[in-house]
Amino acid sequence: MPATVIVGAQWGDEGKGKATDLLGSSVDYVVKFNGGNNAGHTVVIGDQKYALHLLPSGILTPGCVPVIGNGVVVDLAVLVQELDALLERGIDVSRLLLSANAHVIPEYNRNLDKVTERFLGSRRLGTTGRGIGPTYADKMNRVGIRVQDLFDEKILTQKVENVLELKGQILAKIYNRRAPEVRDTVEELLSYADRIGPMVADTGLLLNRALDRGETVLLEAGQATLLDVDHGTYPFVTSSSATAGGACTGSGIPPMRIDKVIGIVKAYTTRVGEGPFPTELQDESGERLRQAGAEFGTTTGRPRRCGWYDAVIARYAARVNGVTDFVLTKLDVLTGLERIPVCVAYDVDGTRHDEMPVNQSDFHHARPVYEELPGWSQDISGARSLEDLPANARAYVTAVEDLSGARISAVGVGPDREETVVLHSLA
Repeated sequence: MPATVIVGAQWGDEGKGKATDLLGSSVDYVVKFNGGNNAGHTVVIGDQKYALHLLPSGILTPGCVPVIGNGVVVDLAVLVQELDALLERGIDVSRLLLSANAHVIPEYNRNLDKVTERFLGSRRLGTTGRGIGPTYADKMNRVGIRVQDLFDEKILTQKVENVLELKGQILAKIYNRRAPEVRDTVEELLSYADRIGPMVADTGLLLNRALDRGETVLLEAGQATLLDVDHGTYPFVTSSSATAGGACTGSGIPPMRIDKVIGIVKAYTTRVGEGPFPTELQDESGERLRQAGAEFGTTTGRPRRCGWYDAVIARYAARVNGVTDFVLTKLDVLTGLERIPVCVAYDVDGTRHDEMPVNQSDFHHARPVYEELPGWSQDISGARSLEDLPANARAYVTAVEDLSGARISAVGVGPDREETVVLHSLA
């Protein structure tokens, strides 16, 4: 049975949680394969709203097995807090599986992340300060601590001693922060062993066996294409692989077992943090989108930067990920606009670019080339088919589809899981 990947096609916050939840009832496993608690999914079920940061959104679907894959970096305190919060609301979390090979985020990496960002000042990258980048750096430097290390105190102690020999000096002598004690760090990490022990598994093996049995696996990206460490707007990116290719390395599922890539794209564009953003609006139109779309970070609460739909980055995401289907979210936020600009290309110093400029400086100086589409004023939250949408809303969906490089298979018309127009089956 083939696996399906869900990726963000912009800079994140496109509504991947809703799309994953929409598919959750038809899949057996939902796997988070990258990132950590530096991003969030918001899922609305009836009158209940759930903000998930580290957990896969499949945790909310009865019968579905949620999996935190080896490509994720795990803040154990956050994991326990999220599980306890769901338990208090009556959600069964006993099915959760955690890869033994996932790396954990020690306190010294959280501290290092925060002080480094402050040190950079105006050159800051806009990280969330949760230790994600330093932990991925440790992974690549082969000094990281993995979940499985919590069950061997001797190995854990050796690893902490090794990494703190350098990082303790950096914190104390460069940033004037107290260097953590090896014993304190080890004891903190060991304190979670009993709680997470029952959920730790060889998740790559389990997922491949599930596919062998004909079960369905959904692979869910944290962050998004333009934040991918290789394919995003570097250096203003995350520290992991947020594209479809990362689904394989972050889960242990080989490429030939994936046959569908669903790209989630908002009906306009948002970005959190620093970095270039060609269609950004710094006027009342941008503020209108922010307020109507409740564009504030699920994890940080930071106001999101808002702009018009950018078909150039949608085409880029379609190409980089091999998108087979787009889910267009938050179409309802555009209701009430007379005219809706859509970016179809960039102008860079008088030269038109129909594709993403490869040069970082060119992208930084890119100016959007817009085409305007007529808006609509009717409430569309009750629409459940394309025919239910006003003519101009249908025309907007069609135009965006033609510009973006893959078919649009579902359209979000409100925050609830039921407020979706399905054009083509995603199962």
